[in-house]
Amino acid sequence: MPPPTALLFPSRLQEAYCAYTIILMAFLWCTEALPLAITAFLPTVMFPMMGIMGASVVSTEYLKDSNMLFIGGMLVALAVEHWNLHKRIALRVLLTIGVRPSLLILGFMVVTAFLSMWISNTATTAMMVPIAHAVLDQLHETPTGTDAEEGRNNPAFELQEPSPQKEETKLDEKDNKQDGPAHPVPSESRAQRNEEQLRFTQGMSLCVCYSASIGGIATLTGTTTNLVLQGQVNSIFPQNGNVVNFASWFFFAFPTMVILLLLSWVWLQFLFLGFNFRKSCGLGDQMRKQERAAFEVIRREHKRLGPMTFAEKAVTILFVLLVVLWFTREPGFFTGWGNLAFSDENGNSMPSDGTVAILIGVILFIVPSKIPGLTQEPGKPGKLKAPPALLNWTIVKEKMPWNIVLLLGGGFALAKGSEESGLSKWLGDKLTPLESVPPPAIALILCLLIATFTECTSNVATTTIFLPILASMSQAICIHPLYVMLPCTLSSSLAFMLPVATPPNAIAFSFGGLKVKDMARAGFMLNIIGVLVITLAINTWSIPMFDLHRFPSWAQSNTTGFCGVSQANVTTPSP
Repeated sequence: MPPPTALLFPSRLQEAYCAYTIILMAFLWCTEALPLAITAFLPTVMFPMMGIMGASVVSTEYLKDSNMLFIGGMLVALAVEHWNLHKRIALRVLLTIGVRPSLLILGFMVVTAFLSMWISNTATTAMMVPIAHAVLDQLHETPTGTDAEEGRNNPAFELQEPSPQKEETKLDEKDNKQDGPAHPVPSESRAQRNEEQLRFTQGMSLCVCYSASIGGIATLTGTTTNLVLQGQVNSIFPQNGNVVNFASWFFFAFPTMVILLLLSWVWLQFLFLGFNFRKSCGLGDQMRKQERAAFEVIRREHKRLGPMTFAEKAVTILFVLLVVLWFTREPGFFTGWGNLAFSDENGNSMPSDGTVAILIGVILFIVPSKIPGLTQEPGKPGKLKAPPALLNWTIVKEKMPWNIVLLLGGGFALAKGSEESGLSKWLGDKLTPLESVPPPAIALILCLLIATFTECTSNVATTTIFLPILASMSQAICIHPLYVMLPCTLSSSLAFMLPVATPPNAIAFSFGGLKVKDMARAGFMLNIIGVLVITLAINTWSIPMFDLHRFPSWAQSNTTGFCGVSQANVTTPSP
């Protein structure tokens, strides 16, 4: 006799109920009528009451290995931020690159992209935008007014927290002054000069927020959407053999990020600075004088940090160790330490990237921030004072984005519910007519769709909604699931057109000097460039990396039809 739930909720009705839940959550995520994390809780209520999954089964979807990887990565990122290591790296690189107009935007983009690979895009932007405006204040030797819209009243580095490990001295008034009085440029009117300075300010603000979003795609932990992909692939295709890990993602996404970053720099240079060689290279006494003043601002800020402390050195060592362990755990092209020392019966690594991240995170709570010594605790003679650890729970409790952990879990629960209810199979059957469309055309259209959709809703919500549907579609038309899931995940980070699209955009917009039309004009072309670069990546170097030219056996197990595992995929010509 069938179970009671089967009598109350027939198969077709379960599919409809699951589809209703997904549509409802998509609507709430798009409109943000409820907080995103609260909406992510709905499967724990609706799926058991609809007979799709039991409450205990749904609840286990909310803390997967991808969540642990996110938490571990954030612990390391919080330690880097807490000890101002990210600021030291940024200022050191800017001192190396210099402040010539032709390289200043590129320098800020490179620094911001690198930092956003490891710490949150929002924190990176919040640190870099004030630095950019402080440098601009020195390059713009003559203030043009006090209009807040031009962003000239923003104090330098006002979003920066003081270094917790040492006292910082105040800058003298004379250090904040320029090297000399402003000298008017005869060939330019004041209005024209003001307009050029405003355009340069706009370009600098946009270059920081855009490069934060671009840099996040390079690593698996760089932005949450990448972890959504990994979690969805592991949930929908449990036999995939850990095809998406830190190393495989980096070798696929890092070249994509570099190409997109360079093309973005060229576009922003053309849009806001043009190609005036004399001004771009800083020729002339006036430009050299302004550059020296701007360079001095960066040099003073770097000097204020002082020499590296024990805490900074310890965090740096642990950070480098984390990256090395990630790359060498199960790289694929040689036997990693996970395969050698901690393998299962099939030779696969039992520790995951999340295991490594949590291990380093725990060590951060153990290693002291100062070299332990015989320092007595003040007011308590005879009692030794232990130095604080590199990280403490107060910092984690305040700065850890717990809402993202819940949002990830809600997405995994939706994917599992789609599979259990049969909705994935039903969608796959309905999408079989797409088999006649060339896969490159499908990938291009989907990238454009996702890039447009993500401008209006959360990047994480976008990938959470679309990835299970794309997985079903790939099974229905017998193409490699990653061929459509990888580019669409990257496209969800192409939110460049609106201030509300991402927190980095909002931070840059809040500093003034920008109008929505300025961001939309620059971001529209960047969206097109991004889609083209991602399409290039998925049709070139990603094919041999992920074996995209054939349908994988691990995706075959979840389909009712048969896609020959040796059948060549039409993404590339058959040899």
